[in-house]
Amino acid sequence: MPEDLPLESAEFGKAERDESHALDSIMAERHRLLSLAFRMMGTLADAEDVVQETYVRWYRLEPEEREKIAAPAAWLIRVASRISLDLLGSARMRRETYVGQWLPEPVPADLFADTAVAPLNSSHLAGDPLERVTLDDAVSMALLTVLEAMTPAERVTFVLHDVFGVPFDEIAGVVGRSAGATRQLATSARRHVRRGRRAQVSSHQHDEVVRAFRGATVRGDIEDLLRVLAPDVELRVDGGGFVNAAPRVIHGSDHVARWFMGVMRKQPALRLERRDTADGLGYILRDEGRRYGMVTFDVSDEGVTNVWLMLNPMKLTNWSL
Repeated sequence: MPEDLPLESAEFGKAERDESHALDSIMAERHRLLSLAFRMMGTLADAEDVVQETYVRWYRLEPEEREKIAAPAAWLIRVASRISLDLLGSARMRRETYVGQWLPEPVPADLFADTAVAPLNSSHLAGDPLERVTLDDAVSMALLTVLEAMTPAERVTFVLHDVFGVPFDEIAGVVGRSAGATRQLATSARRHVRRGRRAQVSSHQHDEVVRAFRGATVRGDIEDLLRVLAPDVELRVDGGGFVNAAPRVIHGSDHVARWFMGVMRKQPALRLERRDTADGLGYILRDEGRRYGMVTFDVSDEGVTNVWLMLNPMKLTNWSL
């Protein structure tokens, strides 16, 4: 230590460095927390609110309280999950008065890459006989729409355990249930997932069918379009009250095909530009150069089974203009 540096100054400098390091480690968890909150809430705006409130609660703690927290990352995850659980109830009420159909927000394929493995000891998973979902589609529209059918407690439990690997005894404290009851929530959530899934196809098959969908739509070839649509395909359109959109689900290949043919006739300048989404190949829709919407797809061995068309501009902020 230099002779002209007082001991008090050296200690103060070390305290500042320690505090800065602690701040860096806490803020490094932000992207993971946003990933968790997005899976809980379904929109990035709501997820941002959850993360902001989580950090507010962290910094409201007294320094002595923070020092007692052995695993800050785990604390942040638990608090973000409790906030999400509280918000999901009010979010469900808001969606009951939403103009038209409500859809989760489509996101780029790599937005939350490598965030699903929680910074926790995951060795407990090896002995857990309950099947967990694959993490490939953890932020896909296909899964997010299924999550919307779950109760808030089911959704929080499913995301925490099956996606982030949090043990049931810790989740029990978040949802206010026993560990056994929490396991039952996870089982019920998985039933929702299984009911919402069809025979899975490879990413190559998915994209091949989606390209055929685009080709037929752009050409205005209704016969080719019908060939790539499953007989019971469903189309959902979210305009959020900002733009005109189909107010109800459109069912069946004939109705869906004719709806798209009608759109292309009315908007001949509409262009479909490729984007990689969490569901696979999707398209940004542009009308005379202006971003108009985003369309994503669910594909089974029968063809396109779900088409999700996002026209709400508030849910398109992560896509290029």
